[in-house]
Amino acid sequence: MGGCPPAIRTPTASATRSTRPAATRSSSIRPAASSPVVPKLDEALRISRKGDQLVVTKLLGRSLEHLMALSKQLQTKQVDLVVLDQGIDTSTAVGRMFFQILGAIAEFEHALMSERTRDGLDAARARGRTGGQKPKLTPRQAKIAQEMYDELGADGRRVHTVQRIADEFGVTRPTIYRHLQRQTD
Repeated sequence: MGGCPPAIRTPTASATRSTRPAATRSSSIRPAASSPVVPKLDEALRISRKGDQLVVTKLLGRSLEHLMALSKQLQTKQVDLVVLDQGIDTSTAVGRMFFQILGAIAEFEHALMSERTRDGLDAARARGRTGGQKPKLTPRQAKIAQEMYDELGADGRRVHTVQRIADEFGVTRPTIYRHLQRQTD
């Protein structure tokens, strides 16, 4: 299979078992970056058995708690974990220690990024900055739009349609409706 060492196979959705002895059989799972739950990991964990190696390209968890739960689950099933990018092999004591250290560092790094992001947002708010897109209508325009909407003709019907008001200000009808709702709230 395309440059993989002979002891590694890439499972398909059916995750077929290799005919190799259990000691050399392993799985290669690529976690999906956008998916919080990795279905192929779940499948590999489900079909793994004593003596297997689970081979992954990167650490899978975002928290030390998740990594330790995964490690404990694999240890219970007597399945070794090999992480290619970090050179971790939990079949050895040094590999297990390295796995735990890298997990702790990854969690620390994630916590630092979250803290820095919060600090940056707080600093921006202190300078009067707010996130998000600027309003399409100024408060004055919203007031005029509301007045146009409320204006009734001699027959008791609205003089201006929402589409006409939207066209007047160069925005969409949903934008006008949002601003009309804010006026009534």
